[in-house]
Amino acid sequence: MKTRNRTNNWILILFMALQIPTGVYSQNKSIESEILKNGEIIRKAFADGNIEKIKSLHHPDVIKALGYNDLKIGRDEVIRGLKETLENFNLEFIKNDVESIFVNENIAIEQTKFSIRGIPKNGGEPFIFSGRTMVTYIRYDKSPTGWATIREIIQPATE
Repeated sequence: MKTRNRTNNWILILFMALQIPTGVYSQNKSIESEILKNGEIIRKAFADGNIEKIKSLHHPDVIKALGYNDLKIGRDEVIRGLKETLENFNLEFIKNDVESIFVNENIAIEQTKFSIRGIPKNGGEPFIFSGRTMVTYIRYDKSPTGWATIREIIQPATE
């Protein structure tokens, strides 16, 4: 009888051990899906010039390094600079290749190669800006997606 109970215990332990990675994996995939959806929403907001939507997807304490000498601290400063850009250009994301998403509880870090077409509203020549970005998101209940950008670094393409 003891042998049978030991065998049953080992089977139960093995079964439980096999379930742990599956649960963690699916949780991360679910969060990755949320982050990808958040990205779709923000890219659409950029294309639509929807400042309020963009603002709602950024944490008030966001810090963005838009370039080596261009650091924006706080959501108000980020939005102020963005308003000026959107007053002068229509922006369209033409490439958005997510390279990786790292998830750790209420934090997600996305690394993406991107290209944006800028079309001057005054009829000038369009341009394409390409680069790589690393965005850190945190859970934020005031965001419509439940996630908000808290840190971002943009690295312009050099090719």
